[in-house]
Amino acid sequence: MPLDRRDFLKLGPAAMAVSAASGRESAAQPQPASSLPFAAPPIPLVRIGMVGIGLQGGSHLENFLKIPGCRVTAVCDVRDVRTTWASQQITAAGHPAPAVYTRGPRDFARLCDTEDLDLVFTATPWEWHVPVMLAAMKAGKHAATEVPAAMTLEDCWALVETAEKTRRHAVMMENCNYDRPEMMAFHMVRKGVFGEIVHAEGGYLHDLRAIKFEKQDEGLWRRAWSMKIDGNPYPTHGLGPIANCLDINRGDRFDYLVSMSGPSRGLHDWAREHFPADAPERKERYTLGDVNTSLIKTARGKTVMVQHCTNLPRPYSRIHVVQGTKGMFQGYPHRAYIEGRGKEHQWQDWTTLRDEFDHPLWRELEAKAAGAGHGGMDYIEDYRLVKCLREGLPTDMTVYDAAALSAVVDLSIRSTGARARAVDVPDFTRGGWKATPPLDLVTV
Repeated sequence: MPLDRRDFLKLGPAAMAVSAASGRESAAQPQPASSLPFAAPPIPLVRIGMVGIGLQGGSHLENFLKIPGCRVTAVCDVRDVRTTWASQQITAAGHPAPAVYTRGPRDFARLCDTEDLDLVFTATPWEWHVPVMLAAMKAGKHAATEVPAAMTLEDCWALVETAEKTRRHAVMMENCNYDRPEMMAFHMVRKGVFGEIVHAEGGYLHDLRAIKFEKQDEGLWRRAWSMKIDGNPYPTHGLGPIANCLDINRGDRFDYLVSMSGPSRGLHDWAREHFPADAPERKERYTLGDVNTSLIKTARGKTVMVQHCTNLPRPYSRIHVVQGTKGMFQGYPHRAYIEGRGKEHQWQDWTTLRDEFDHPLWRELEAKAAGAGHGGMDYIEDYRLVKCLREGLPTDMTVYDAAALSAVVDLSIRSTGARARAVDVPDFTRGGWKATPPLDLVTV
């Protein structure tokens, strides 16, 4: 089982010598990260290179074509049909045709080294997120990625150390942070409506059986992860919004985690019911438990529950519970309970509270976000990224957030494989979380 940074340090001088020999910077004597969120110099016109232009990558590209102050000037994909589509969309919007990179899965490295860009944005399969981001930062570009940012602790550390060394942003584009109900709950937390937040829950509960067995798009790669691991491979949709409410990396941090999975049945059943007996899909063996549950304790004593379930029949849910000393918000269906308001022991539908607590970003961007991916939240997250880069502001999600949330993938696998043994969550900020201010209630 690979060691995380904390376990590595416990091995003492021998491990230090190995670290020095391998050239890993800051492994032996980690220095505290700055408590001030990193902000790069402002960029009046953000030039973007897109790597991976599938369903989600194409959606982001369409958003960038509508956002002032940015241009997509280079595109990269292993499929010519997708770069051709992207080029057509860009020129139809009145922009110059982009440079095109299609020479295989690692042509993103040539893009990063060759093009004069400010940001490289990747929406590739999970295993390519870190290679693309590292290539971008080492070439002097900011980097942004779809979720999760990384699948291993080692890659989480690589993102953190490279971002610190190159002084470049490494942003995980967690769109669920910008969904309207989650942002409203965050607004209510900031206003103190629920009192002190002591517990939160999130998850990704989505029947993806048909998608995983498709002969295109995510079906080409996502099912393979169900044959390789047992844990939570996709935690950030549920964790992102509640981490903001808990001030993770901004006054608190994830401390340790326990995780366990149930049996793996869903994909086996689906293959048996939808493919003939001699089909290769019938011979596949899946290790990913259909339902994985992880519990996280924070340094300040708060508790978090995060679940993953994508192989069973069920309605969609991200759970989204934020519970405090004066009330709580709960998703799917979205509702709230505030002590002293409404009827005792009865939920209030969230729409009855929206006039009072709707997040300012949604009030101001609702019309522009209409029709964009995932109900408009994709547009708002892309808008915020461009705005922060243009104005030289700290990004809403830092490299430390990308690492802390993505680390749950590897940690859940380790704990699940060790009979739910508690595993430490690395402090990627190296103490900086204690003095970092809470995330601002961002506005347009």
